Amino acid sequence: MVRNPAVAGQFYPGTKAGLQREIEKYIAKGAEKIKAIGVVSPHAGYVYSGAVAGATLSSVELTGTCIVMGPNHTGKGRPFSIMTEGVWKLPSGDCEIDEKLAKDILSNSDYLEEDEDAQRGEHSVEVQVPFLQALKENVKIVPLVLADAELEIYRKIGKGIAETIKGKGPPATIIASSDLTHYEPHEAAKQKDKKAIEAIINLDEEALIGAITKYRISMCGYAPVCVMLAAVKELGAKKARLIKYQTSGETSGDYNAVVGYGGIVIY
Repeated sequence: MVRNPAVAGQFYPGTKAGLQREIEKYIAKGAEKIKAIGVVSPHAGYVYSGAVAGATLSSVELTGTCIVMGPNHTGKGRPFSIMTEGVWKLPSGDCEIDEKLAKDILSNSDYLEEDEDAQRGEHSVEVQVPFLQALKENVKIVPLVLADAELEIYRKIGKGIAETIKGKGPPATIIASSDLTHYEPHEAAKQKDKKAIEAIINLDEEALIGAITKYRISMCGYAPVCVMLAAVKELGAKKARLIKYQTSGETSGDYNAVVGYGGIVIY
């Protein structure tokens, strides 16, 4: 399958030259590289979240394949979608799916299903890819789009991914695409986001769900983050670091209704 871009010209520039110029503004060329197993990176329009995504992904020693998981904003397709073959066409160039790893992950899961509908119009995975291409030559992806479910399902999906990588798969960077609080005043968003970030840094997906419920945190990508946390712990992750946090208000100047963006690496 060839997947065409869904948000080129909207979330990021629609031409190769324009996109390259935009990415260059956000990549930290002298950043210390961490051998991260997992990453949390935001997925809004680059003008708002690009600085956080760029700083975060620049700090990672990326592997040749990145498993990129995003939430399902469109409501289309299967609840736990994976694409196992094809090419994603983007203004930055074609990005191939790592067919072998993707099919191994699918065969090792009771929940994931081969599905294009959930992937076709979804932006949360797509906006990560131009950064990955800029930072790692010939990078391949395994794209997953995940819907709401019970925590135990997230854990089982994550453990299946980890078992696949440990068993016969190549090393892979596992990226969870998520924004944090949506459309609340700047200071309120910061306080809520602090609770979510603390749970992620403690590698505690149960505490993350608890904080989201208790403090009513409108974090859209908690599903991929929970799956990622379950996977990286199986792969030996012990520590996490917040690379950058900001809200859309720091770009737009509107602090009355912001979206929070956090970039975290886990190693």
